[in-house]
Amino acid sequence: MSDSSRDTAQGAGWGAAEPGSYRKLMPGHVEKLSWLNPRILWAARNGVLASWFGDPTGRTRSRWVARRAAAGAPADKVIRRDVPERFSFMVMGDTGEGDDSQYAVVPGFLKESRGTDFAVIASDVIYPVGAADDYGDKFFRPYRDYPAPIYAVPGNHDWYEDLGAFMRVFCADTLPLAPEPRPRPLTRAGWRSLLWHRPRPADEQRLARARALRPAPGQQAEQPGPYWAIDAGPVRIVGIDTGLLGTVDAEQGAWLREVSRGPRPKILVTGSPLYVDGEYHPCPIEDGGWVDDIVRAPEHHYVAAIGGDIHNYQRYPVDVGGRTVQYVVAGGGGAFMHATHTIPPVSVGGVTEREFRCYPLRGDSLAFYSRLYGRRLRLRRLFTLTEAEATAVIAERLGIEPARAPGPGTRVSGRARLVAGLLGAGRRPGRPALLRLPVRKVYTRLFSPSSATYSPPFFKCFLRLDVGPDAVRLRCFAATGNRAQELDPPVEDEVVIPLK
Repeated sequence: MSDSSRDTAQGAGWGAAEPGSYRKLMPGHVEKLSWLNPRILWAARNGVLASWFGDPTGRTRSRWVARRAAAGAPADKVIRRDVPERFSFMVMGDTGEGDDSQYAVVPGFLKESRGTDFAVIASDVIYPVGAADDYGDKFFRPYRDYPAPIYAVPGNHDWYEDLGAFMRVFCADTLPLAPEPRPRPLTRAGWRSLLWHRPRPADEQRLARARALRPAPGQQAEQPGPYWAIDAGPVRIVGIDTGLLGTVDAEQGAWLREVSRGPRPKILVTGSPLYVDGEYHPCPIEDGGWVDDIVRAPEHHYVAAIGGDIHNYQRYPVDVGGRTVQYVVAGGGGAFMHATHTIPPVSVGGVTEREFRCYPLRGDSLAFYSRLYGRRLRLRRLFTLTEAEATAVIAERLGIEPARAPGPGTRVSGRARLVAGLLGAGRRPGRPALLRLPVRKVYTRLFSPSSATYSPPFFKCFLRLDVGPDAVRLRCFAATGNRAQELDPPVEDEVVIPLK
């Protein structure tokens, strides 16, 4: 087994590494997706509008679900997979950026997914707005050689065109929803309707050519709607749609309570993680209650909750009344990397820094961002930290033992402390930060790269879950964009989850 980032800097992808072969899989022309582009930001405005003027996704989702039911989708929304008691499946989140960061995941994914029965995408299948015309290069092409079905739960970006393309591709619903009556002007709903980004007409020939990239019968999947459950072997996998704002509507909430009943072990897949960045987000249900109340209820027997949306890997083993639920962030499947170095020392839900796991390691995240900022601001001599310097300064600021030692002779300079502060690195409790937490989040996300503007290591990841009658083995594999990690993807985290 190859070294991971916890073992060596080379295992993390640093150093003079041979580039991977993933670029051979990419289309000839790749549009660079920049989240600093005003055109992109304007097209992706619906999330902001929903937060200002009210979120309409619950009603829209209900209309999609009703139409699927009228077309013959099962009322319980359960997909029944005929698999043996021992089987495997893959999970990726936030895949669809369409550039190096997505395609760098593919070689390792194809290698480690051999023998799996299906895959699940958790959140944001297509960036920036979930358009049908983007599915060719951002879904069908990268996964053309994966021989099994792929299911998905939508993320907020898939909702920026009212989920129309997602429903076409994953639910075989080919017609747009009929327009609703316009709300009265000068009301909140009226302003929202006036400014709302609406779906563009799809290029039907282009979509047909895209579908032809995954033509085999064994690759086809048709799910009953944007939320669903899969019964496979000894487990039930429950996928929920958290829409634009990370919430669940009342109708879906009632279904979730019903489908969660019974002693069968369950794994939740959600567009928004319940534990992330050292914080707890239990996910509200429109008519009261929380998604995590359902997960924690012992009679429902959830053993894990896996969410996308944040573009890295995190794991929180939370004790819920004498049993452990593994709360996982798995959004590193193909978009730019969200920082981990901004996560303060973890103390949430009874989980401390000792039990918490993340990828990339905080020091690697800080080194990555220091290179990025140095390049963008043309201040490389000031900003750029080696991975050893970044690891050492993170250990000092957080007061933690680093997972990978920075190496003998590595000292923490004043410059390293300054850069770590400017880039929002976390600090141990009780010590003031240079940038307060909300400012740090805005600051680091504003300059987060689309990976087309950067080079390996990308610090991407994907999950493989091997299910048996008594336990699930969950492994997080790394994808750096370098050849070594393509040929032998390192395991960055592994946990065995009991089912009984």
